[in-house]
Amino acid sequence: MHIVHFASELSPIAKVGGLADVTAGLLKALTRGGERAEVILPFYDQIDRSKLKNLHVVCEELSESKSAVWAAEMDGIQLLLIDPQNNYFKRGVIYGEKDDDQRFIHFTNAAMEYLLRGDSHPDILHLHDWLTGLAAPLYHEKYKSLGLKLGGIMTTIHNMKYQGVCKPELLSEIGLSPTPLLKRDKLQDSTKPDKLNLLKGALLYSDSLTTVSPTYAEEIKGEEGFSLGTILQQREERLIGILNGIDTEYWDPETDPLLEKNYPAHFTSLDAIQSAKRANRKALSKRLKLKESSAPLFTCITRLVQQKGPEMIRFGLEYTLKRGGQFVLLASTPEKEVKKAFHDLAHTYRDNPNVHLHFIFDEELAHLTYAAADCILLPSLFEPCGLTQMIALRYGTIPIVHKVGGLRDTIFDIDDEEHPSDQKNGYTFDSPTNESLRQALDRGLDHHQNDPKKWERMVKNGLSRDWSWKVPAQQYLKIYKDYAG
Repeated sequence: MHIVHFASELSPIAKVGGLADVTAGLLKALTRGGERAEVILPFYDQIDRSKLKNLHVVCEELSESKSAVWAAEMDGIQLLLIDPQNNYFKRGVIYGEKDDDQRFIHFTNAAMEYLLRGDSHPDILHLHDWLTGLAAPLYHEKYKSLGLKLGGIMTTIHNMKYQGVCKPELLSEIGLSPTPLLKRDKLQDSTKPDKLNLLKGALLYSDSLTTVSPTYAEEIKGEEGFSLGTILQQREERLIGILNGIDTEYWDPETDPLLEKNYPAHFTSLDAIQSAKRANRKALSKRLKLKESSAPLFTCITRLVQQKGPEMIRFGLEYTLKRGGQFVLLASTPEKEVKKAFHDLAHTYRDNPNVHLHFIFDEELAHLTYAAADCILLPSLFEPCGLTQMIALRYGTIPIVHKVGGLRDTIFDIDDEEHPSDQKNGYTFDSPTNESLRQALDRGLDHHQNDPKKWERMVKNGLSRDWSWKVPAQQYLKIYKDYAG
């Protein structure tokens, strides 16, 4: 089967968040399963070309979009890189530009133009979020009549909050009249009727819709749909939630070269894991100038945006310190107000040897922190899937999570009798409040000190589950086959 992905991110060469890990993980799994899978990506100027094998030009200039197309290979993944002449992707960033909508509209159109010119048209075109979602209406409104033949189109929703609301005239730049699409049953935005909603177009024109966890698939039919929930209700027979996986070769405590001491990725004994964690913690403490301590070490590895519950993260940090624990925060801070608040917090605790706040992305430090920490805090207000909790469990670190989205589908409370004993792997709280979080923190702190049997059960269950892409890839393949024929 020939499967083509349009994506804005791909780990490790173009990564902002979990989307990059998802596209890379799924493409690797499909390729290893014998499928012909490739991804079309913008040729960002910050892509490290040393990571690309056999990089070469396959099209010097697409006639309409004036874009060059390059081909390459990375970790077994076949890449096609779109390089527009207007330098849309030579700005040192992936997102955050005022003309992001225009940039990705032109990229998507160029990618469709390339498919039209190709000798083999895909069985499945797989789109990701609003950034490439325009391809679905583009196919039906433009490229199908020009001769492009696709077996089916799938759109995966990674985060409903971001929808690509834009000016209609941007479509005129790629040869598509916006007037027929600026209608309620087409791409017209429900809250800004003079604008187009690119994600809405993907939801209406795709053959299949997926999102990144079963619970999130239900949540986005309501308030978490951010005004598009009604459309998803109408198309619920085409919507399915498939829980993401993680790259278990990259995230492997047994072979991870970034750890001070490796340890098995399967459960042997609690003592063996805790012994390795102590060695990694000692190395982490030395690096971050933390006081060496046997007190529980909590961490939070995240982007500090409103979705992630920054107020609760701050409460969790301060409450852990109050209870005698240590805390390491690794976080990027793209939102100005949140950034200021946490930089002020870092200044407040600058002389405290039990806490470290780190605001520069550091992959090596993240690996070492997963391996050293006892608990990880994930109080997201909403969470489509989340990969952090899966990585943490892979390293024997216990998650404390707000019970929403993919967090609900992966973390099962040690004290909840509704779940079988062999599933219980962390702590959950139902309400996004400091008080609910405090109760979960109290249980984590108390069990760590006084209840080794519960702790052993959680660590063992987390290490026993297969968090790889093996099962999710098979679920995607099943849907592909339903629509490709």
